[in-house]
Amino acid sequence: MKIHVLQHSSVNTLGTIEEYAKTKNHMLESTRFYETKSPQEPGSFDLLIIMGGPIGIYDYDENPWLKDEKAFIKQAIEAGKPVLGICLGAQMLADILGARVYENRYMEMGWFPVRASGGENKPEFLEGLPEEITVFHWHSRTFDLPAGAVHLFESEGCKNQGFIYKGRVVALQFHPEVNEERIQSLIERFGEGVVKGLFVQKKQEMLGKNEYLAGTKEFMFSVLDKFEKMI
Repeated sequence: MKIHVLQHSSVNTLGTIEEYAKTKNHMLESTRFYETKSPQEPGSFDLLIIMGGPIGIYDYDENPWLKDEKAFIKQAIEAGKPVLGICLGAQMLADILGARVYENRYMEMGWFPVRASGGENKPEFLEGLPEEITVFHWHSRTFDLPAGAVHLFESEGCKNQGFIYKGRVVALQFHPEVNEERIQSLIERFGEGVVKGLFVQKKQEMLGKNEYLAGTKEFMFSVLDKFEKMI
């Protein structure tokens, strides 16, 4: 499987995605928009992953390449490619699919649980995934569900934590790709700008959570296995 990743910041490293690719011997390539490199054509990869980043999806003046990136993602979706969007990537998918992206009531920073939606009638994509899992969050925005999308996850602080569209386009607002190094980098780079809140943890509450890191790694591997089966 050939995985292509769209990256928006050097801080947003690939973490468990890179571990998965190495474990499965999959090819992994990336477009680093912070280095102004153009992405590949949609036909040259099997799975597209859109990472997070410290920008807004409408910040065109500061990041003029955003329009080109959105056009590229839309082209990949229309070409029938499986797509996974994480945090900013999830918001971009929501926007491309016609939904509203806006400031959430609460900022979520740290380890908080998300719950699978649907109950007994849960979406097929959730089969084999935990009903509830504590995952890492680092966001202040949220999105509405696009028309035709199926809700996947929610948290106490944010209703729309994920959706799936046409069985192959998946958006996750939280971060199952993080490792300890990545969390430390986020805190060092952006921690000074974080304000206190109901769903904002202190630095010591975010670091050293090996059980949560192991759980999210397993979750990420399971999600990527599902994409592998699609392909």
